[in-house]
Amino acid sequence: MAKKEEIKVAVLGCGYWGKNLVRNFRDLGALALICDVSKEGALRAKELASEVEFCSSFEEVFERAEIDAVVLATPAETHEELAIKAMNAGKDVYVEKPMALTVAQGERMEETARKHKRILMVGHILEYHPAILKLRELVESGELGDILYIYSNRLNFGKIRTEENALWSFAPHDIAVILRLLGASPIEVTSVGGNYVTPSLADVTVSCLRFQSGQRAHVFVSWLNPFKEQKFVVVGERKMAVFDDVSQDQKLVLYDQHVEIESEQPVLRKGKAKVIELDKGEPLQQECCHFLESVSSRQQPLTDGSSGIAVLRVLEACQQSLQEDGNPILLSKVL
Repeated sequence: MAKKEEIKVAVLGCGYWGKNLVRNFRDLGALALICDVSKEGALRAKELASEVEFCSSFEEVFERAEIDAVVLATPAETHEELAIKAMNAGKDVYVEKPMALTVAQGERMEETARKHKRILMVGHILEYHPAILKLRELVESGELGDILYIYSNRLNFGKIRTEENALWSFAPHDIAVILRLLGASPIEVTSVGGNYVTPSLADVTVSCLRFQSGQRAHVFVSWLNPFKEQKFVVVGERKMAVFDDVSQDQKLVLYDQHVEIESEQPVLRKGKAKVIELDKGEPLQQECCHFLESVSSRQQPLTDGSSGIAVLRVLEACQQSLQEDGNPILLSKVL
């Protein structure tokens, strides 16, 4: 069992998000190799970590015996092939979201991990955010009471993708947290949206999730919004909580307000709002550190392959609903 400080990681892809993974694994002392097939990636790798070895062949990475783990920050359509090759070569794998493009691809990745006893972790960074970790504590302790409803808005102007739509680019973060907080997957989803920039890709989507318990959630994502908004709201029977990732000093606020029935009439009870104190630390660094700990301990990570597949199943159902103009889709039909 390798000690955490001895683990050697290779990052595949040094682009828009890969550069952040390069920086964090370098700062954690685990980065041994960077690989990118593009000239732009090579230049960026040199700027970020000139002291770290670079190569332009993924196959070379898999053949290197000294590399313990591979971090995939490549386009989503490459995730399945590269992850399986890495695990077949005896490497543990961290794969950025979305884990893959279909549930079937995710299941093949998970099966390979089980077969070779490899760690497979999915990069759902929001689950490692101090505010979300604290929100989980509040929910699990019963501070909010029974959860009635959750909604999230993840809106911005750009960055517009041409390979994946706004649903697949933005929504995995919030879907992962919703499933974690409710401890279940929805039984049915609906999703509607619009394609305004690229004819075949939705720039705006609203997805509604219905759970067996009667709880509901909706996820609104857009990269055609005049301002940036990243809010995650949890409405409980006793209290409500708001995570605002754009705020600098009030990222998590607990609202002591609820509805009571008096003389058969609903009465609003409004108490004080309380800003919740949070631990410091960059979420991505916490996530990268968690991956190294999982590789070292051989314990399954929080965002393991099965949790990644659960998110994929919701995304795939939402995509099907989107293509059918909001037709409700049962998750049991997504194989």
